[in-house]
Amino acid sequence: MEAIVILAVDAASLDAQLLLDELSDVLLRLNGDSGRSSFDVEAATPRGGFYLARDGAGNLLGCAALRPLGEPDSPTAELKRMYARPGAAGVGAALLAHVEAQARQHGYQAVHLSTRVANSRAVAFYAKHGYVPVVAWGKYVGAAQSVCLGRQLSVATSINVADLPDL
Repeated sequence: MEAIVILAVDAASLDAQLLLDELSDVLLRLNGDSGRSSFDVEAATPRGGFYLARDGAGNLLGCAALRPLGEPDSPTAELKRMYARPGAAGVGAALLAHVEAQARQHGYQAVHLSTRVANSRAVAFYAKHGYVPVVAWGKYVGAAQSVCLGRQLSVATSINVADLPDL
């Protein structure tokens, strides 16, 4: 598999907007709603970011955003605008792993997201990566067309080999 490079960028950049427009078009066809109203590119936060995935040649492959869910000091991050271009095998998993690593670095204990029930491919993808149903929040409360999913983040620990007992 070709290398996937993921970098933080301004969500208002041309490359980011190109991918966000593609995602909105896909969602509009799939769900009848582009999802644009659920993501404000101006709402940058120190505990989040917008990430672009590219191949080794610099071609755009996908994007994802991370922000606090609710208050700025929330222990839960929200994953937004996750998208991998068709045919970009492994990009979704790479983006998800990157966003989860960023969430850990920002001190989040969990990552939550909402997607449409009709987007069965996304629901299956997140389930495959350990996301389970969570209590809905905000505009998703009582929204039968949405499914809210989440995952607790494991805490990375370092082990000093010298401290391990001899076996």
